[in-house]
Amino acid sequence: MIEQLDQLEAAARSDLGSATDAASLEAWRVTYLGTKGRVRAALGATKDVPKEARPAYGQRVNALSAALEEAYKARRAQLGDAAATPTGPRIDVTEPSIAWSRGVGRRHVLSRVIEELAEVFGRMGFSVARGPELEDDEHNFVKLNIPEHHPARDPADNFYVDDPALTLRPRMLRSQTSTVQVRTMEAAVARAAASPAALGGLAEPIRIIAPGRVYRPDTVDATHSFMFHQLEGLAIDTALSLADLKGTLASFARAYFGPEAQIRLRPSFFPFTEPSAELDMMIALNPDQPARWIELGGCGMVHPSVLRACGIDPERWSGFAFGFGIERIAMGKYGIPDIRMLFENDLRFLQQL
Repeated sequence: MIEQLDQLEAAARSDLGSATDAASLEAWRVTYLGTKGRVRAALGATKDVPKEARPAYGQRVNALSAALEEAYKARRAQLGDAAATPTGPRIDVTEPSIAWSRGVGRRHVLSRVIEELAEVFGRMGFSVARGPELEDDEHNFVKLNIPEHHPARDPADNFYVDDPALTLRPRMLRSQTSTVQVRTMEAAVARAAASPAALGGLAEPIRIIAPGRVYRPDTVDATHSFMFHQLEGLAIDTALSLADLKGTLASFARAYFGPEAQIRLRPSFFPFTEPSAELDMMIALNPDQPARWIELGGCGMVHPSVLRACGIDPERWSGFAFGFGIERIAMGKYGIPDIRMLFENDLRFLQQL
């Protein structure tokens, strides 16, 4: 058995000397040192060796394996680039394919709608802002003028990460993209602190939209989901009014849904805006049914307490904010009757869009 190992080593070294490129060197490695190679097979034959000779046989196999490993490394170094670079033509995997296929990938309808909304509001001077989905109580509620015992803060209506009864500022999955408003105003105030032109906490007006996912425990049906997308808008300037808000929303509706699009504002109440309104739009969610008024979200003038909480003087600056569900916009734009269709990954549905 020891003689067979000597013969195996001699054959391996001879074959290794014949390896002159990467392909033949790799073939040698697989033949002799691979998991199903000849050295591993010799080790498996230990059980057939007489008991008294097994220690010597095992030592010889281990020595053979180590010697061939070193020989392989030395031969690889000797060949240099010939061992490292495969022979044959190189393929540029970044080159566009020349094949045609019906299965061409495309943006998901929600991603497309978000991009479309950003483009429409971008033409009105709004830039896109983003914020974390894992928020804290301060940004999600406190600085939005939502008092401690407000029903909106009930644990049954939010996805808390920390127990609100045991944590001073519990973390949560944000329930609204209004949190980005707060972070945007805080960042603007921080920048203004170093500007000699700053007055009342700001050095320049703010105009942003904030698209993103929000989370609320909700019963899933045709128009509701526990995770959905919102688009929040915020404008801060020195003389904004409710007329500016309504004009902005009407301009958006006509630009996105066509010149015949209609909106209406119904008086409402939100802790972070005053006055506040519900935003409705005339939309046909089902192509087989006539258009009807659909509630898209809320809007209003930014509450002075929210401005103060972020370090902005409400005597000098005023602003408006709005927020609506992106899924409902998508459903109205593309005639989608059920919100669940947007998340089921059914190719029959996705390929239609």
